[in-house]
Amino acid sequence: MKRLLLIDGMALLFRSFYATSVYNRFMYTSTGMPTNGVQGFVKHMLTSIETFEPTHVVCCWDMGSKTFRTEMFDDYKANRPAPPEQLIPQFDLVKEVVDSFDIPNIGLVGFEADDCIGTIAKMYRDDAEIMILTGDQDILQLLDDKISVALIKNGYGNYEVHSPSSFFEKKGLTPSQLIDLKAIMGDPSDNYPGVKGIGEKTATKLLLEHSTIEGILENLSSLTKAQQKKFEESLELLHLSRELAEIKCDVPVSCAIDTAEITFNQDKIYSKFDELEFTTLKTFVSKYCS
Repeated sequence: MKRLLLIDGMALLFRSFYATSVYNRFMYTSTGMPTNGVQGFVKHMLTSIETFEPTHVVCCWDMGSKTFRTEMFDDYKANRPAPPEQLIPQFDLVKEVVDSFDIPNIGLVGFEADDCIGTIAKMYRDDAEIMILTGDQDILQLLDDKISVALIKNGYGNYEVHSPSSFFEKKGLTPSQLIDLKAIMGDPSDNYPGVKGIGEKTATKLLLEHSTIEGILENLSSLTKAQQKKFEESLELLHLSRELAEIKCDVPVSCAIDTAEITFNQDKIYSKFDELEFTTLKTFVSKYCS
């Protein structure tokens, strides 16, 4: 059985960048190119390959800040600051490094990496065991009996691995209910409101009682007067928030599974590493190369 590792590239790059930039370590090349995020990315990628032993790997990327979600809601992620100047050149650089490993880089303008991950995961869930590597808990909505998620914790090789059963044990909800949970409580990180005044605890309780947003709305009379008012006043934003929260799994991207098979070529990788002066990283790579 094939084992496909889907990597949330931007999540790994940002995590790697901030892990060292907080100490003002940017690891410039002799030409002045910052590489701290890319070097950390490579370590995370190779550590995850060693840990989960996939036969195939795909890396998915955001392709700019404008997506169908920003068209739906102008303030979507509007609270996020611009990326630091030392990170900006690493966006293209990290894809060049991934390409040197002959790992497909997948992304589509107008969509987020999560949407590409969701689409490819659903595309190949019957042909391979799917593991998604990310730091973003939103992706847990994709969990099913064929799709697992590894959330990166602090350090290298430290993961919180989830299946539908482990997610239920932690949250008391099914993965699909995570979409409704986020729609109700909103998401400060993504900057959409949900139902004002309803937090995670109340939202979870209501979903346990009524299963879905539709079930809650059909039984508004059973809620407290205060809760009824909050839902009624936020009805339009509630439905919008649910659309924003749900990962699209029908994005027009494709990736032939054979192109994702791990066949690392040491000369090709070392050539890129020499160009970027990644001397110490060579020891991480040699065991995987032909």
